Amino acid sequence: MKSDMVKKGIDRAPHRALFKAMGYTNTELEKPLIGIANSANEIIPGHIHLNRIVEAVKAGIYMAGGVPVEFGTIGVCDGIAMNHEGMKYSLASRELIADSIEVMAMAHAFDALVLVPNCDKIVPGMLMAAARLDIPAIFVSGGPMLAGRHPDRADEKIDLITVFEAAGAVHAGKMDMEELSRIEDQACPTCGSCAGMFTANSMNCLTEAIGMALPGNGTIPAVMAARIRLAKETGMQSVRILEKGITPRQIMTKQAFRNALAVDMALGCSTNTVLHLSAISQEAGIPFDLKTVNEVSERTPNLCFLSPAGKDHVEDLDRAGGIYAVLKELSGIGAINGDCMTVTGQPVKEIMKGAVNRNPEVIRGVDNPFHQEGGLAVLYGNLAPGGCVVKQSALSEKMRFHEGPARIFESEEDATEAITGGKINKGEVLIIRYEGPKGSPGMREMLTPTSAIAGMGLDTDVALITDGRFSGGTRGACIGHVSPEAMEGGPIAALRDGDSILIDIANKKIEVRLSDEEIKSRLSEWKQPEPRITKGYMRRYAQGVLSASEGAVFK
Repeated sequence: MKSDMVKKGIDRAPHRALFKAMGYTNTELEKPLIGIANSANEIIPGHIHLNRIVEAVKAGIYMAGGVPVEFGTIGVCDGIAMNHEGMKYSLASRELIADSIEVMAMAHAFDALVLVPNCDKIVPGMLMAAARLDIPAIFVSGGPMLAGRHPDRADEKIDLITVFEAAGAVHAGKMDMEELSRIEDQACPTCGSCAGMFTANSMNCLTEAIGMALPGNGTIPAVMAARIRLAKETGMQSVRILEKGITPRQIMTKQAFRNALAVDMALGCSTNTVLHLSAISQEAGIPFDLKTVNEVSERTPNLCFLSPAGKDHVEDLDRAGGIYAVLKELSGIGAINGDCMTVTGQPVKEIMKGAVNRNPEVIRGVDNPFHQEGGLAVLYGNLAPGGCVVKQSALSEKMRFHEGPARIFESEEDATEAITGGKINKGEVLIIRYEGPKGSPGMREMLTPTSAIAGMGLDTDVALITDGRFSGGTRGACIGHVSPEAMEGGPIAALRDGDSILIDIANKKIEVRLSDEEIKSRLSEWKQPEPRITKGYMRRYAQGVLSASEGAVFK
């Protein structure tokens, strides 16, 4: 056992003494040590209950003959961090999470890991660590929140995005503060990751699709007893994969990433998944080309219409059969490699045999999809030579082709003020720049401006383009991850008010109606702005982070 290096032999007597200081017995020290990365805290609704999940994981490890060793990791609530300085720290926390797990696992010689995340950057941060370390590892999340019910319309489900958009409706004079308050009280009724197919649930579902979690991990609601049973089973399975020598890089292969991308497209996941899959694949030693996203999307239909695009929520997906029901539907058109290994110890094709689609309206068949193409698209052109990403399943047909004048904003705050102040005109293309990995720094998510646009009824008339990111809860013609970013002197830095911007989703094109010579001339006069943060972790992050097209990872 790897852990023998800290507990066996004469020279490890001091080490054993330290274990005994914590109450470990000789019997326990003869067994494998299974590290549990617990991201519980009291500031994220998806993590407030994780201590209970971890207790169940510990029980499972003990039942299977291992010894659980819990340690903590950090986590940021993207909702609470949204639309202020705090959001600069969210994506950057992913690297710290990966690094901290590496430190704990290597310093203490754990034999295997159980990783317990739930929300946005915590899931990919832990997947990055698992791929980097390549010791037996398995995931169990805290599970999704149940959807709320509209206070005035009991048959209508609501969620956190309803509140963001309701705030926009108040700014537009379409709703009063009393109704907003009632919605606020009902939108988030339980613990768990926010109820729609936002980034947290997207990534938890993809842990199943890529093979790193047991069936049900992405969809079983946080408050269900089945979630506790799943945690116990995960604890037991961590010991079994150790015994079988199954490691993350045996699971997270090139084919497994394609399986994950196919499920991503079928579900209509968050645009953030592109950033995270790119970062995880690099840790696994697998090249990730953004063009693969379009390749998979073009041959993978969008089978689910989940919030924010549609009315269904993750609890509905769970009742309909969950991720393996989606995998089974996709396997019918050859979009899934069934030979990929999983943490169950079985290949995908064996697990799919037991999957059943119980609701073809929630998980449609490949012959009756919501959209013929997958949920995401990568656009290229002289505005984004390195690419940019749009959630095409969450925009109206009207906005699939749009040309309009640019309105330039140098920060999210400036754009939000203009939107909520009623200073935006129909047909405009809002450009929010200097919000990329280096420029922000930290590549902020921008749910407030996009929700304000939707809440004010402008989402079918106004487009928004940024070198920053969008929340998985965003809908409308919102195009993010523009690369190269403005802080690196990308073409987005050369734009001026009134420039004509062309968005052509069908042809995967995004352009500014300027000649190459004009763009080059403008950029020759451009001067890089002073950094917005000049001390601490975010200063170091800005100095070391790569482009969004490369997953915004450190050099």
